[in-house]
Amino acid sequence: MTTKYSIVVPVFNEEQVIYDSYKRLKAVMDRTYESYELLFVNDGSRDRTSEILNYISEGDTHVKVIEFSRNFGHQIAITAGMDYAMGQAIVVIDADLQDPPELILQMIGKWKEGFEVVYGKRMERKGESFFKKKTAALFYRILRVSTDIDIPLDTGDFRLIDRRVCDEMKRIPEKNRFIRGLVSWVGFKQTAVEYVRDQRLAGETKYPLKKMLKLSIDGLTSFSYKPLKLATYGGALLSFTGFVYMIIALGMKLFTSSTVPGWTSLIVIQLLFSGFTLFILGVIGEYIGRIYDETKDRPLYIIKETKGFGAAKRVRSLSSVKHG
Repeated sequence: MTTKYSIVVPVFNEEQVIYDSYKRLKAVMDRTYESYELLFVNDGSRDRTSEILNYISEGDTHVKVIEFSRNFGHQIAITAGMDYAMGQAIVVIDADLQDPPELILQMIGKWKEGFEVVYGKRMERKGESFFKKKTAALFYRILRVSTDIDIPLDTGDFRLIDRRVCDEMKRIPEKNRFIRGLVSWVGFKQTAVEYVRDQRLAGETKYPLKKMLKLSIDGLTSFSYKPLKLATYGGALLSFTGFVYMIIALGMKLFTSSTVPGWTSLIVIQLLFSGFTLFILGVIGEYIGRIYDETKDRPLYIIKETKGFGAAKRVRSLSSVKHG
């Protein structure tokens, strides 16, 4: 029987919420009266998440589990879920219940109207700090002006994608993945459903500042080369500033007696140029590092074991293991 819906749930150390997440997802999907699978991707959890998922999968044939050999990251876990998803429509949702599972029914409604991507647009973010809200809003706006791809503002990975979109996503071989950007890049007919994002049911965020910064850098470097243009624009500006300062200094030397002795101005200019040079080298290094990752051509992830797939488990080619 053809699977209608695949719900992809990346999980990492979610023992406090995983069972509640399963119950709410199951309750929502049972209301569709259509075939579905709940595909949990355990991203190297070190708590009891794996044990709980084993228990759930043994009691529910809708549940399938992919166990990574270690933690490969949230975006890679989503990628693995898409690789193994069998549904005609695939929904990506985190396990922390900040994104309400009940919204999936609205997404399905939009999909049946003919939309091939239906993403959740956050109108409010409960339980998050002022700093996180403002930096997230700033990032999305910087990303929008930095790229030609229309990446919707205030959206995450919570979305429904059609099978055609999923198949195209699987052809993209990038290592440092920014899923929401890739979905926008693929195209197709897209729309939004608005919602209020709740605070976590329990546990702590799996996206602390360090991981948020990496995700932001991945987004910018994957979809824009404008940061590299900073060298051109910044160099031109600093050269012009230095030229103007030279004219002023020469004028003061030739036509006045008010030249200021000392090295202060020289040090300031030196620090300005050195700081800018190091910043540009750092930007270039980020791009070179991503080129290095691509050339190594390592698999995106390694699977330790799967559960719930049974005899219907797909045999995937080496290239698909490498490239998602």
